[in-house]
Amino acid sequence: MNDRIFMSSPDVGELEEQYVVAAMRSGWIAPLGPDVDAFEREMATRLGVAQAVALSSGTAALHLGLLGIGVQPGDIVITSTMTFAATANAIVYTGAQPFFVDSEFDSGNMNPALLRNAIDQASASGKLIAAIVPVDLLGKAVNYTEILAIAEQYGIPVLSDAAESLGATHRGRPAGSFGAASVISFNGNKIMTTSGGGMLLTDDADLATRTRYLATQARQPAVHYEHTEIGYNYRMSNLLAALGRAQLTRLDSMIGRRREMRDRYRDLFAPIEGVSIFGGSNDDEDNFWLTSIVIDAEVAGWTSGELSAALLEQNIESRPLWKPMHLQPVFAAAPAVVDGTSERLFTTGLTLPSGSALSPTEIDRVLTTMSDFLKVGV
Repeated sequence: MNDRIFMSSPDVGELEEQYVVAAMRSGWIAPLGPDVDAFEREMATRLGVAQAVALSSGTAALHLGLLGIGVQPGDIVITSTMTFAATANAIVYTGAQPFFVDSEFDSGNMNPALLRNAIDQASASGKLIAAIVPVDLLGKAVNYTEILAIAEQYGIPVLSDAAESLGATHRGRPAGSFGAASVISFNGNKIMTTSGGGMLLTDDADLATRTRYLATQARQPAVHYEHTEIGYNYRMSNLLAALGRAQLTRLDSMIGRRREMRDRYRDLFAPIEGVSIFGGSNDDEDNFWLTSIVIDAEVAGWTSGELSAALLEQNIESRPLWKPMHLQPVFAAAPAVVDGTSERLFTTGLTLPSGSALSPTEIDRVLTTMSDFLKVGV
């Protein structure tokens, strides 16, 4: 059996090893330290924000971001239904109720028109709409121009879930710099990784200070351990921050390799009717984290499941697009404004190997397998 080809395995090498070894030799092994401080400064500079707080995961950043903007038990938080469970889970951690909004077909991102409907429905419930959490899906930023305008009209703060979109932009502005705060992820499958980890980014110094306080068990400034409220163990380790600093220096080149992979897929599927590259043809603002295709089975003559099975026979990973949150059993009772778009994307979409760590041999194997399935030349 051939070795497994993953969709997005970590892309690390000698530079990352040098940074981590240097951090180890410095003696800063425990959470926090000079590499954490430097990583925060460098990421804030990259994204053009005033404050960055390195944390143990993107989920932790979502949780603390929601708390920081005032979300409380019993509130409603409106978010995208097309997302990973962490977005909705973090809302539940605060005691609030997620309210899901369906997608635009081209991007899979939150539909601004349906967001207005959701706000109207949620307002009728009498509960406070404490936040809107739009999600940048698979590396393409949401339409922040419209969504922020809607949020401002209703006086609702926005926490941007940019976990998947580091390196992307919206109208020239970096993903991760929108709303009251933004959240990014450095999970092992992201474009750049700290193994596990995440970050909260904001221009609000008080929000950043509050996040740091809660992330370090809400310790009061006393010689002994003094606590007046519940805190969390959410800070990033100095070793992982060192890994992230090395990765950040390579971010643009890793995005470039992922773009090349998408271009290869685009060429492969160009003559195939009924198949389109998910996210549309305008790649100018994308970060190319994952490349997915959408299949009209009646036109193409085959389904996403059949292509996935052919890839699996060659030990190549693929998967459907996210299963919408309103279809997840754990959120079956949550309110939602849906029009079927996310369900259609879930049933017709397929995500393909997209990582910058793919070797030329692995890329050839992926493309040859799909070419054989399609019965066309690469």
